Amino acid sequence: MPKVIVAISGGTDSSVAAALLKRAGFDVVGVFFRLYDSSGFRGGEKRAKKIAKILKIPIQVLDLRKEFKEMVIDYFLKEYKAGRTPNPCVVCNKEIKFKFLLKKARVLGADLVATGHYARLKQGKLLRAKDKEKDQSYFLWQLSQKQLKRVLFPVGGYIKEEVKILARKFKLPVFEAPESQEVCFEFSLQQNPGPIRYAPPGGAYLGNHQGLAFYTIGQRKRIGLSGGPYWVLDKDLKKNLLIVTKNERDLYKKELTFKKANWVSGKTPKISPKIKAKIRYRHKPASAILDKNKVIFTRPQRAITPGQSVVFYRGQALLGGGIL
Repeated sequence: MPKVIVAISGGTDSSVAAALLKRAGFDVVGVFFRLYDSSGFRGGEKRAKKIAKILKIPIQVLDLRKEFKEMVIDYFLKEYKAGRTPNPCVVCNKEIKFKFLLKKARVLGADLVATGHYARLKQGKLLRAKDKEKDQSYFLWQLSQKQLKRVLFPVGGYIKEEVKILARKFKLPVFEAPESQEVCFEFSLQQNPGPIRYAPPGGAYLGNHQGLAFYTIGQRKRIGLSGGPYWVLDKDLKKNLLIVTKNERDLYKKELTFKKANWVSGKTPKISPKIKAKIRYRHKPASAILDKNKVIFTRPQRAITPGQSVVFYRGQALLGGGIL
């Protein structure tokens, strides 16, 4: 059977992925990514080694703290300081996880790599997972056909409860492990206070904010104004100005533009009213027309946020995405 390199974080999903591949007869080698100095990563490394011992597979630790800081943390902080709301998981998948998994596969002479992502692959198409609540295809839109040809997603055809049952069946002590967090590192931002104003045409001064990096479009809590509720509507970086509104409908827009597009098939899809777009991970895919770098929604969407990813689907297939 082919050799496969599996990224094992110490959590339920990646551990079950490794166990399923071992059961299927693959020659499995585990890899743990040491990305950050924290109790979470140290605990994950211990669990990953324990899982490998139970499954009787070798495991290697890749120390990528330097690369993770340069490619993910520095990007994250730069985007926040620029007034945008970044998506570190998308960058981490492209620049760290799959990049270094495939590098390790070449070194070890492996044919394939695998992760515990909830996604599916079929004939070169990247599909949404069976479990729509856990589906993580949104974070994988920057992957290429060259990469996907060597990737397996063993848990993508299961729902989360089935994966937990499998963990018990394989006698893996991971089903009480904490869920992976979207932001898996600590960060601090310097305060840079400035004025808060009501949305035009009124534009009245309402108070001061702590720094634009601490706020995101659509935010309602922790704005620090009385007489609310208020929602963050926009940010003016040049004037260090936070713009808020009391009318939540102001947050809804029908159009957006995006940049840095990547198409999973390698080709730009044709304009189609049947495309659906997601503007954040927990956003329900919404019907839209894709026109070059513009998206026109059938119905207005709430809190379209610069820095986030917009991801496109046709049916269950992920077509690609871009940066808002």
